[in-house]
Amino acid sequence: MRLCANPMPAPQQRLAYIDWMRGLACVLMFQTHAYDAWLGPAARKSTFFMWSQLLGTFPAPLFLFLAGISFALVTDKLRSKGGSASEVAKTTIRRGAEIYGLGLLFRLQEYMISFPWAPWQDLVRMDVLNNIGISMMLMGVVCWLTASSDVSAARKRGVIGAGATALAIAMVTPMVWTTWRPTLLMSWMPWPVETFFDGCHNLGVPQAWLFPIFPWSAFAFSGLACGFVLQSDWAKSKLAAAVALVGVVGGGLILVARWFDHSPRQIYSVYDFWHTSPNFFLIRVGMLMLIVFGAYAWCRWGAGQWGFSPMIQLGQTSLLVYWVHIEFVYGRFSILKKGQQSLLGASAGLAIITLSMLLLSLVRTRMKDKKIELASLFRKKAAAAGA
Repeated sequence: MRLCANPMPAPQQRLAYIDWMRGLACVLMFQTHAYDAWLGPAARKSTFFMWSQLLGTFPAPLFLFLAGISFALVTDKLRSKGGSASEVAKTTIRRGAEIYGLGLLFRLQEYMISFPWAPWQDLVRMDVLNNIGISMMLMGVVCWLTASSDVSAARKRGVIGAGATALAIAMVTPMVWTTWRPTLLMSWMPWPVETFFDGCHNLGVPQAWLFPIFPWSAFAFSGLACGFVLQSDWAKSKLAAAVALVGVVGGGLILVARWFDHSPRQIYSVYDFWHTSPNFFLIRVGMLMLIVFGAYAWCRWGAGQWGFSPMIQLGQTSLLVYWVHIEFVYGRFSILKKGQQSLLGASAGLAIITLSMLLLSLVRTRMKDKKIELASLFRKKAAAAGA
């Protein structure tokens, strides 16, 4: 996309960088899952695999953060159309429940495909899709509590409410995972309930590979706060400056979190930097905010929108490609033998998966466009017949 004299990009241009980030999350997810599923023991010891898995720490926070931004856009749109606080909450919370239902359906599909080897407990496992649904319902509640008849005031209250909720979740997470578990606060919970909060599943202790409310929902609330900032009247008129400010604040969060982490004073009796530390959470949120700036700059001033963009295309159908690719990587229909591939073989499989998901995304988009065209045609014919 070339530089434009208009200081306020069109809505399609403003949303392109969000879709681009979703596409980035999809590509990072593909490579993480492919190499994890297919590489043999020797290749898994390589530096390449280490970096692959390090990049794999980005997709889940990105999806949750972007879910928060999208939630802010939808909420602001409903408010601008005159929707009351209860109407907006009802619509958004219902959508969150639908996403959570899809997460349960996905788990059921995985269980049925893997039957009889899969344990029934996997039906209630907290995966990222389940967390997105729950986080959306929680964000709906927070937006309802911070609502105002003045849309602009509601945005400001939303930034404060979402930011405070994100920080609270991050600050409480170390205790939820450790010192609170044996107390009356959590000891009464059966594991199917406790797993929503700390991801213990049926394994007795919190699992770092699951996505419970603590700390993962904090990423969604961080995105919600960021989304309301980007929807402010000032940001709409000076979007480039607003996104640049998001990047600057993100860089500041990284520096502040690193300073706190190196401080000799600690407030937690059990400190786990990589899994429950609020400092690591702030560093990752800072990185996500820098990615927002980078994606916007790439889509507005770089090659992000030069003709067809595979990233944007994948981002527009991220749920579909997330759902389908799992079966062909980890599932019974894996296109390669799991745990037996060389780096070259797994990379070839990754290329096949990525191109196949891109093709699936294009087919889905074309089908959706045709459906819209047919619906428009029928409406026009009905209007002509009525006249």
